[in-house]
Amino acid sequence: MKIILTGSTGMVGEGVLLECLASPLVNEVLSVSRKPCGHIHPKLNEYIVPEFLDLKPDNTHFKGFDACFFCAGISSVGRKEPEYTRITFDTTIRFAEAVLSQSPDAVFIYVSGAGTDSSEKGRSMWARVKGKTENTLAAMPFRNVYNFRPAFMKATAGQVHLLPVYKYMSWMYPLLKLLAPNSVSTLRQVALAMIRLAKEDVQKTIIKVQDIKELATT
Repeated sequence: MKIILTGSTGMVGEGVLLECLASPLVNEVLSVSRKPCGHIHPKLNEYIVPEFLDLKPDNTHFKGFDACFFCAGISSVGRKEPEYTRITFDTTIRFAEAVLSQSPDAVFIYVSGAGTDSSEKGRSMWARVKGKTENTLAAMPFRNVYNFRPAFMKATAGQVHLLPVYKYMSWMYPLLKLLAPNSVSTLRQVALAMIRLAKEDVQKTIIKVQDIKELATT
């Protein structure tokens, strides 16, 4: 399969990238980011795009791909709703439109988050914006759209782009796995679930932690 991937300079995207490069089911990964991801591999090509909102539908870089794993994202901490909406909703939809125009038969997988508000009416700003993003993507005519809602994730071996807070909280994974197994997964499981959904169809569009684990192992 040929995969487009965003967010490779962040924790989630880098973890998914490393697993894609290791997978025998993936023969090419196009990493689209604002700066180089720092990895070199025969399967990996990079396309540097300073501003995703500048992407046009006629962008042939996205032609002929089987799936897009959209792992880019930011925290809502300290951001007003218009700024967070521009970065989270506007950017994602513009990117999806560019992919759709060139690879209409692709599967689009969006990394959202546990607690996302599908009604778009809740009190939590970030959850409303994520919900709007999920709903808009789900209405787009890709072969399939899946919205992933992971929670706490264990990093993949070899990652360098780790969130500072993760370095202090990674010890919690074994404890959370024991006490709240449906709130934790590994990034390897996330990536394996994505790769499977790029090949196989499932009925649900919202993929939660338990779904991720089942897809990664069955």
